Amino acid sequence: MATPSKHQDGKSASKPSIALNKRARFDYFIEERLEAGLALQGWEVKSLRAGKAQITEGYVIVKDGEAFLIGAHVTPLRTVSTHIVADPTRTRKLLLHRRELDRLVGAVERKGYTLVPLELYWKNGRVKLAIGLAKGKQAHDKRHTEKDRDWQREKARLLRKR
Repeated sequence: MATPSKHQDGKSASKPSIALNKRARFDYFIEERLEAGLALQGWEVKSLRAGKAQITEGYVIVKDGEAFLIGAHVTPLRTVSTHIVADPTRTRKLLLHRRELDRLVGAVERKGYTLVPLELYWKNGRVKLAIGLAKGKQAHDKRHTEKDRDWQREKARLLRKR
């Protein structure tokens, strides 16, 4: 089995993450995970290379047969955006195949799912967004998830002490 390539500092180079939405797994049951490209402006790409992005507040909508990322924050760099007025929370178009879009429209409109941004990362020099097809958790589901996580942590502590 081949191991992923590594940089000199020992970190894996397979999928360098830009931003992660940890809150999504707490608030939603992630049924399916999709990968989408993003239509970005030049200053946004440079800011993403510097790691200046946040997708926790973002969400995905499907409108008129197209998918859009709304509410994601890309902080403009001072040196890059001198000649333009940068909007950090602008709506960004997601690049998906028609078949994927049609399936997402059906799931969101008919089955009551929601689309949640999970992770923003680099793949072959391009920015990709991992989208989760998700159902919302209720309060008792969240408590159960937290209880399981605490139990796993405690179990690991006990095993380490042995």
